[in-house]
Amino acid sequence: MEILAFGVQADEKPLLERAFAGHHEVRCLDVFLNEDTAPIATGYEVISTSVNADLDGRVLEILAAGGTRMIAQRSTGFNNIDLSAAERFGMTVARVSYYSPYSVAEFAWTLAMAVNRRVVRASTRTRDFDFRLDGLMGRDMHGRTAGILGTGKIGEAFARIAHGFGMRLLGWDIAENPACAELGMKYVPKEQLLAEADLVTLHVPLMPETRHLIDAAALKSMKDDAILVNSSRGGLVDTAALVDELRAGRFTGVGLDVYEAEAGLFFLDKSLQAIEDDTLARLVTFPNVLVTSHQAYYTEDAVGQIVETTVGNVLDYRAGRRSENVLVPRS
Repeated sequence: MEILAFGVQADEKPLLERAFAGHHEVRCLDVFLNEDTAPIATGYEVISTSVNADLDGRVLEILAAGGTRMIAQRSTGFNNIDLSAAERFGMTVARVSYYSPYSVAEFAWTLAMAVNRRVVRASTRTRDFDFRLDGLMGRDMHGRTAGILGTGKIGEAFARIAHGFGMRLLGWDIAENPACAELGMKYVPKEQLLAEADLVTLHVPLMPETRHLIDAAALKSMKDDAILVNSSRGGLVDTAALVDELRAGRFTGVGLDVYEAEAGLFFLDKSLQAIEDDTLARLVTFPNVLVTSHQAYYTEDAVGQIVETTVGNVLDYRAGRRSENVLVPRS
């Protein structure tokens, strides 16, 4: 059987091909799945998709009509999939429920330190042989407060690094993580965390309840010189409200690896096109903002685990097995 994989990055392709070798053939496409590209999947029983795939009801209807019966998503998040529609069309849906939490946690820290120590500005200057230090002053993280919204595996990994810096730890989650508590983390209401934290980082899934978790009111409650990092899902932050706060001169730095309207932009080369998204265009002009293209997970270790799990999900489907990765079981 041949698997059709959408949205495969150049670095990911050899890993995917090697992982499927000896099991099934895989055809890798760099285009992302949406209503326009869904007809390409006609005749493929199993497809694999990336986190930026559009799997709404209409796309699933096209896939089902073309004979697709199984979707193996190469990500943990699945807010892009209409699970009710998938069940209605009799499609099996699986995801990657776990991969290296260190990839995302370490990148979140990369963003935090880059904006704190003005690394991008410094690098741009030195390329022009400008070696002045004006405007490059940062702050020690030691002794300051890290506020971690979401203390699962990734949040815990971030907390361990913060603990190594000698930071005070505040946490917010629906359930406390004993490992974080052992590090000295104090769980507090979100409002208190935002008011006291020098560094706020987001590690919660995107659900209706968490959409715009960081809204206008939340942003206003944060310290004027705080650092905000989001390496989870773009929809957690009200970006328009964030722009308003940045225009008012607030925040030491903001590091964003995700953006709430990233679909159709991230993972693509738009350098020769006019960007119609005025909010994003304004956001990247702020000197204290660093935006990257949803790459926090993108390490050899994490992508390798994602690929291996995806292959396992396909093999389980073919064998009629069900694992913890299955979101919609085989009918």
